[in-house]
Amino acid sequence: MQLGPVVLEGPRVRLEPLRPEHAEDLLAAAADPLVWRWLPEQVPSRADLDRWLEEALRAQASGTEYPFAVVDLRSGRAVGSTRYMDVSAAHRAVEVGWTWYAPQAWGTAVNPEAKLLLLGHAFERWEAIRLYLKTDSLNLRSRAAILKLGARYEGDLRNHRIRPDGSYRHSSYYSILDTEWPAVKAGLLARLALLNPG
Repeated sequence: MQLGPVVLEGPRVRLEPLRPEHAEDLLAAAADPLVWRWLPEQVPSRADLDRWLEEALRAQASGTEYPFAVVDLRSGRAVGSTRYMDVSAAHRAVEVGWTWYAPQAWGTAVNPEAKLLLLGHAFERWEAIRLYLKTDSLNLRSRAAILKLGARYEGDLRNHRIRPDGSYRHSSYYSILDTEWPAVKAGLLARLALLNPG
């Protein structure tokens, strides 16, 4: 089975292959500067968002990335984006990254359900043996969320990127192996049950 493009849907969110039609919703979701605090690019305007979208669609066409719009099923609107990156079919490995959401989605079921869908598809259908995530070493909120997911910390790549402000970023790497996926899945399901009882 191909890793993407694919539609992944749960009870609360649907991950749709990113398209130009998502631009208006994503522009609204991206309006708060806090969304971009730790990301490698800033997307404060429609022109920036259009450029970001074009780059994402080029990567999808090349087969190296599969970007998604994360749609809240209650509102029918895209509240953020995430993607498969660094796709290696030969080694059955993939990164999940470029994840961002409107602040109103923070702390809700949106991210855990999106991760459940992404990881489930990668491990159970595409038969990944390794999935990894990375974040700015100073992004404590993201680092905590990745650990809460059940991923294992692997270490930092020092001076891995140059931030938009010119400072040097160390990137913290985390991974989940196929043998660890059942426990990670159980943890995500338990979290979602607490966030949405009944």
